[in-house]
Amino acid sequence: MRSDDQVTYPLGKDPVGYLMYNREGYMAASLMASKRPRFSSMDLLKATTEEIVAAFGTYVAYCGKYEVTEDKVTHLVEVSIFPNWVGGKQERFYKLEGDELTLSTPPMLLGGKQQISYLLWKKMK
Repeated sequence: MRSDDQVTYPLGKDPVGYLMYNREGYMAASLMASKRPRFSSMDLLKATTEEIVAAFGTYVAYCGKYEVTEDKVTHLVEVSIFPNWVGGKQERFYKLEGDELTLSTPPMLLGGKQQISYLLWKKMK
């Protein structure tokens, strides 16, 4: 959501992904738009510039250690598709209700505008 309360969906209205935390203090987040175009080649290293740009713009992934406080989880980013996050912290405010975890960000720059992101995760059984 942008700071002017306009709701946006950077990965579409039906993104898919996984968020994992383990007891050893590591986390991994991977999410994407559900209808991403396929590359024209099956060769992982042979994509057009346009295909790479489209793929990067529809996918978010990072992992590293995490720390939990009373109202916040801090992800200490060690690996990320977005190089600027590596070595930094991603703070998320959380609310856990049953099998649902809601994470929200402090205002962050997305598409040239300050926005707050909200993500609803459901526990897999």
